[in-house]
Amino acid sequence: MLENFPKDYQTALTWTWDDWQPYYQALLDTELTDETIHDWLRDWDIVTRMFSEVSTRIRIAPRLDTTDEDATARLKAYMDGIYPENQKVSFELNKKLVASGLAPDAIKVPLRKIEAEIRLYNEENLPLLSQESDIDVRYMKIAGAQTVEWEGEEITLRKLSTIFESPDRDKRKAAWLKQQTRLSEDREAYNEVWRDFMMVRKQIYQNAGFDNYRDYAWLKRGRFDYTPDDVQTFLDAVADVVVPANERLLEKKRQQLGYESIRPWDTAVDPMGRAPIEPYDNIETFQKQTEHIFKQVNPELGQQFQMMREENLLDLENRKGKGPGGFCTYFAVTERPFIFMNAVGLAGDIRTLIHEAGHAFHAFSGRRHPYHLMTRAPMEFNEVASMAMELLAYPYLDESKGGYLTEAETSRFRAERLSGVVSGWVYMSMVVALQHWIYTNHDEATHADAVDAKWRELVDTYQPGIDWSGYDEYKVNRWRRQLHIFRYPFYYIEYALARLGSVQVWANSLADQANALEQYQYALSLGGTVTLPELYEAAGGKLSFDAETLGDAVTLIENTLIELEATV
Repeated sequence: MLENFPKDYQTALTWTWDDWQPYYQALLDTELTDETIHDWLRDWDIVTRMFSEVSTRIRIAPRLDTTDEDATARLKAYMDGIYPENQKVSFELNKKLVASGLAPDAIKVPLRKIEAEIRLYNEENLPLLSQESDIDVRYMKIAGAQTVEWEGEEITLRKLSTIFESPDRDKRKAAWLKQQTRLSEDREAYNEVWRDFMMVRKQIYQNAGFDNYRDYAWLKRGRFDYTPDDVQTFLDAVADVVVPANERLLEKKRQQLGYESIRPWDTAVDPMGRAPIEPYDNIETFQKQTEHIFKQVNPELGQQFQMMREENLLDLENRKGKGPGGFCTYFAVTERPFIFMNAVGLAGDIRTLIHEAGHAFHAFSGRRHPYHLMTRAPMEFNEVASMAMELLAYPYLDESKGGYLTEAETSRFRAERLSGVVSGWVYMSMVVALQHWIYTNHDEATHADAVDAKWRELVDTYQPGIDWSGYDEYKVNRWRRQLHIFRYPFYYIEYALARLGSVQVWANSLADQANALEQYQYALSLGGTVTLPELYEAAGGKLSFDAETLGDAVTLIENTLIELEATV
């Protein structure tokens, strides 16, 4: 059946649906029996991997350069012509497999996702998903075009944010105001994109037969092992345990800085007034030092990162026209991960690159499975892979071990990162709470001013230690900048739950680094073949939503911060 099927993705990049269709038709025409099922699954896997790689490359190209109109046109042609047809035939293939009753035991857990895709499928939604992709490109173009003039130079907003770590408070404030002014200029453009997203998503969930988009998205994201009520339990735990801890950290920072209050432009500055850590001079050095760190963590991981560096699978440096954010994706035929980020020369880049490399290591570990669908772990565990790697790598950041930082800088960096875990839980909870409100109040939330009001309420509830007086109008810029709220609805609780899982892995490493790393790598190797709670257990943790478990993690962080103070 696959005699003429290409082995090189370059050929398939230029295919139309007419080129893909015969291979899918052959899969549809094959009778499934005990004798044919394994060959059929193998052939389906080969076609699926090729389609995945081509799709991934087409989708990320406009993000690498938001000004590339050819890449944008290719994406639109793909979404309008190839993607809908692929969805139709994939629906039929999913039904064929499930109806056969012949799925091997090895794919019983992944089969839950296939069954969910059958439930979600609605042909009327295919053009709407294409519309959603078009709106997504508009959002990226807004963000990619945002630059300001700073000290005689045109720079991106990401680059401008480096000033927020300056010890000069007046300079920080000036940079913050320039950033907020620029964001406010695009507020109506954001609002138009938001309205269009919400209108399309309402039609999608209604066509699929759901009462609201939250229920639709819950199944689409494969959340089989916890409920919206569990998320509310977690949000309550954050309010009870993490918000007070964050207030303690902010108050301590205020005292150290000697300010009357912590203003929005004060949150990133070092509490001792020290200049920002500048861990590398250029991207080449950054890559090589990171490679050495991973070789210290584990030689196999170091070799994998070296392969990515040598094969140009790292697009790290911030530049004008580049899309926002950072991510790691996977090319399923070439079996290589790819990391995208916006590095600007500060210590936060360390965390981002190590985080995305954790995803890359997870992707490499999936190569042991015979079928691609077995590699797809839930996002709630994918983020454990990345967040735990941050904490597992931190002991090797010191330049005496080949890292970027002096001993004092290492302690300072770790303290900043651990404080960031606490403040991160607070912010993550705000984003999660906002999305639950949005998609259970869809009509009201289609109007951006209603979302503004809800966001202000969440800021006041979760971040009371930050003084916004005189600048309340700028509070609402933040939710518009959070690309997940626009582009990946309901993708954020993953971070919050995974952060707790990663702290559990880190706690294990404090007792036995080698064993914690072994458990971590074993859990990564399982891919999506076991349930989410089983993945957490394999990594040495527990999928938890309660205040007690969260409180234990916060206590460990606060105690470690006290220890680090003595070495900073």
